[in-house]
Amino acid sequence: MTVQPAKGSKSTSDMAGLVLTINGGSSSIKFALYQLSETPKQILSGKIDRIGLDGTNLAFKGATKDQAGHCRIEIPDHNSPIPFLIDWLEARDEFSSVKAIGHRVVHGMKHTEQELVTPELLKELHRLEPYDPDHLPREIELIAAFRERHPELPQVACFDTAFHSTMPRVARILPIPRRYFERGIQRYGFHGISYAYLLEELARVAGAKSARGRVILAHLGNGASLAAVHDGKSMDTSMGFTPTAGLVMSSRSGDLDPGLVWYLAQSEQMNAEQFNQMVNHQSGLLGVSEISSDMRDLLAKETEDVRAADAIALFCYQIKKWIGAFAAVLGGVDTLVFAGGIGENVPLVRTRICEGLGFLGIELNETRNAENATLISTEAGRVAVRVIHTDEEVMIARSVGRLLKLNVT
Repeated sequence: MTVQPAKGSKSTSDMAGLVLTINGGSSSIKFALYQLSETPKQILSGKIDRIGLDGTNLAFKGATKDQAGHCRIEIPDHNSPIPFLIDWLEARDEFSSVKAIGHRVVHGMKHTEQELVTPELLKELHRLEPYDPDHLPREIELIAAFRERHPELPQVACFDTAFHSTMPRVARILPIPRRYFERGIQRYGFHGISYAYLLEELARVAGAKSARGRVILAHLGNGASLAAVHDGKSMDTSMGFTPTAGLVMSSRSGDLDPGLVWYLAQSEQMNAEQFNQMVNHQSGLLGVSEISSDMRDLLAKETEDVRAADAIALFCYQIKKWIGAFAAVLGGVDTLVFAGGIGENVPLVRTRICEGLGFLGIELNETRNAENATLISTEAGRVAVRVIHTDEEVMIARSVGRLLKLNVT
């Protein structure tokens, strides 16, 4: 295994201390280094993608354009790229200044805030693996690997579910036999790190009063969800016990009639593992369109392929419905925020979602919307509609600094 030489590394004397953030998924690992200052400053970011497929690749960029690069990773079939990543990071001068590591952990169940990783927490995360088999195994593997190689570095788990721990009981209960609720089977919600960041950014750009108002946050990317927030607290969210619930997503189905499980078991002898594979990896935009899970591909084919048109229409229609539902939960809306790859970069999708929502006070300025401006609502609209770039990595860095009382705000 060959480690790519470091390019453009800063000397350790230039840095007081760094936080390494790790965001591990089923097919990719994102990482970043943040300098500990009044506001976390990113000095390095990168991503390993196509894990488990041909062409596994590491791409990275530093603080300047000349510090970017990429390399092909040659890994034997089914082997983890994590040792390669740690080797690559250790080869950079900056790594010696790392003071702590923060991890995005998708499912935290009843954990309500970021926590220092301990042997007890790691054991509990292993117990939770069945709740999120697409994310937790990789995240646990990353934590354990860094713990083995660098036991002196504190590691912090930042739970995606923690933001939604303020949801009222009625929003958390699933209508199944009560004994399951007592065992922790309830609606948890996800994308919480993104939502926490968006609220802090909303307070920065629009003021604390706006962030404390009636806010609907729409994180629309490969995974997609909405959250209803009031007084800075999550009141409801579209995802549920797992990240599969809620909206139509790139390859996830979102909400389904549970009777489908029995029907497909009888008609196609589909077992639980096959059903899980279908609803998480073969459904959503990909399943409806039979073309692609990428919204850009579908928009390019919309006028010539009804399947692409159906997938886009369903995506926008469902989000419109959830906005209406969350307006009812909040008793009105003051601010609507679009974020995520689709939410931040696809004006046409935002237009279609907001069409017909004038009765809620949602009106778009199409010129601003086409420019992906930060404020895209009209002057007359009662609801401020904003586009905010989300940044889970910087939120992880902030959380690590706050927990460990490092110089990060």
